[in-house]
Amino acid sequence: MIEIKVSEEISGVRLDQFLGTLEDLEISRSYASKLIKEDRIKLNGGSCKASAKVQAGDILLIDMPEPVSLDVVAEDIPLDIVYEDSDFLIVNKPKGMVVHPAAGHYQGTLVNAIMNHCGDELSTINGVMRPGIVHRIDKNTTGLLVVCKNDKSHRSLAEQLKVHSITRRYAAIVCGNIKEDTGTVDAPLGRSKNDRKKQAIDEVNGRDAVTHYKVLERFGDYTLVECVLETGRTHQIRVHMASIGHPVLGDDVYGPKKCPFKLEGQCLHAKVLGFTHPTTGKYVEFDSEYPEYFKKLLEKLRK
Repeated sequence: MIEIKVSEEISGVRLDQFLGTLEDLEISRSYASKLIKEDRIKLNGGSCKASAKVQAGDILLIDMPEPVSLDVVAEDIPLDIVYEDSDFLIVNKPKGMVVHPAAGHYQGTLVNAIMNHCGDELSTINGVMRPGIVHRIDKNTTGLLVVCKNDKSHRSLAEQLKVHSITRRYAAIVCGNIKEDTGTVDAPLGRSKNDRKKQAIDEVNGRDAVTHYKVLERFGDYTLVECVLETGRTHQIRVHMASIGHPVLGDDVYGPKKCPFKLEGQCLHAKVLGFTHPTTGKYVEFDSEYPEYFKKLLEKLRK
């Protein structure tokens, strides 16, 4: 059992937020919420909610569960590593690879591959199924991901994601000819009420979501765009572009069911990733080339 006394300067902060900032505890805000729901955290001797505001002098008793052994096995899967140091590595994820294990995908994921590459050198904040993973991209989206090797870098990157200071530029080929050169989609997203596997625009209960787009090249029936994320919601670019009548080409979830090209999912590539280095404090930025399928499709469209 861990006992923590709330200090004067923390007074008035949400309980889950407060717990997520404690370096000695080293848990994320979402994991703190999970412990609260499981009644493993007592506030002044009683049960509490994640939204409770802690006050100076409050006493927290935390019953941390025993570490769960990781059933996910390391696999010798080739990785396209763009950069690596003692804090993190930047990986160029291929199409068709799931980022972290989940029901139906316990093997062949990015996590299986990085466990083989890094061994025990991965952050633990997001739990045993997602070591090192701060953010993710969809199975059929290609491109750059940062993987954290320690909890210090993980907390730094998670905070940068939270305040939207990370640079994330995606390249997408979308259906239709976008007339304007630039635009912004500002529409909150939430889980679809009709299909729980899909996301949808939800003005009432959705979370803020903002995507900026810029036309790079036009091909008549298709357009190459750069999408810059201000927020990073699940399927954000795919839902936002579909909402303005320009779904991502090959997206059989939010776009047309039939595609004139032989594609494996959406034409979406996480091209640029930039952030403040957790140790040096300097801004670093990484770029990746279009994958082969993307290049070949662009050649066809240009002809």
